[in-house]
Amino acid sequence: MNNATTPAGLPGAYPQALPLVITQGDPAGIGPEIVLKAVQQHPDLLPHLLVAGDVPTLRRAAGFLGGGSPPVMLAEVSGWDALERVPPDCLAVVQACSPHPLVPMGVVSTIAGRAAADAIRWAAAAVLGGHGGAMVTAPIHKEALAAAGEPYPGHTEMLQALAAEHKGTAIGQMPVRMMLSCPGLRTVLVSIHLSLRDAIACVTQAQVLQTLRITARHFKRCGWQSLRIGVAGLNPHAGEGGLFGLEEIEAIAPAVAQARREGINATGPHAPDTVFMRARQGEFDVVVSMYHDQGLIPVKLLGLEHGVNTTLGLPMVRTSPDHGTAFDVAGTGRASPESLIAAIDAAVGMTAMQ
Repeated sequence: MNNATTPAGLPGAYPQALPLVITQGDPAGIGPEIVLKAVQQHPDLLPHLLVAGDVPTLRRAAGFLGGGSPPVMLAEVSGWDALERVPPDCLAVVQACSPHPLVPMGVVSTIAGRAAADAIRWAAAAVLGGHGGAMVTAPIHKEALAAAGEPYPGHTEMLQALAAEHKGTAIGQMPVRMMLSCPGLRTVLVSIHLSLRDAIACVTQAQVLQTLRITARHFKRCGWQSLRIGVAGLNPHAGEGGLFGLEEIEAIAPAVAQARREGINATGPHAPDTVFMRARQGEFDVVVSMYHDQGLIPVKLLGLEHGVNTTLGLPMVRTSPDHGTAFDVAGTGRASPESLIAAIDAAVGMTAMQ
């Protein structure tokens, strides 16, 4: 698992001719801009990428880049055979959503949410159908997604549903988990986008054990031979022997014990206020966190600018930057592409190992 902030020799490292498919994200946010900035800074990416989005939106974003580097030239393509005819200095873009007026920057809108969702669907179908090697997603806005009538709270749940549909199985038969990583720390979440009350209710033996199994399978596919998983407790001091809650005794510890019987090198539950520090010091390769903010706060504190979100459990590789649409700076030219570049690098690394 490479957490470097620049592509690790992409042309030589990428193991197949299939392109990485990148979604533009919410057209009112920084997604289109950081996609273009990534290739502006690393033009060696150009032959390996296909962007799914809205061509006029991406052309507008090109105007946000400013000077200092050659401009990014866009080449609109209509099919996979057309990729061979893209000039070497151009970024291939497919019109993955219905044409629409340019949306105002930094504003939640139904149009933006629909365009973002359409791009996700197009990219997922492409990669699941064997036309793309991996999927990298630029940030979306959850309110815009909801305004467009999408029933999914975020990328992870939407991609789970699309992958299950592609495989002809029920969503429950394709469990997925979110992994966040930055230099020095990786964490996998037992639950994702839920209220804290609902997230606590998800801390069951079955859910924790399933998370440990999904985590172990992912890293095994990526070539890890001796993965060390530290499991966080839910309560202060990991419950202090039941004084501060029983979840550790009734759910987490039994899940860890069963995982160990299955050959998974997991330990815990460990006090959640120290387990991330211990992982950063090298004791664990990954931490299983009990809920969204427990895992995301330390990762974002340590390295938001280089953070990567990876969906575990999908029948394809999918990564994204570990930040949102940044409406406050959208359209100003100030957005950093570093987290997206790290996500591209991570996707390349995982594709090479699988």
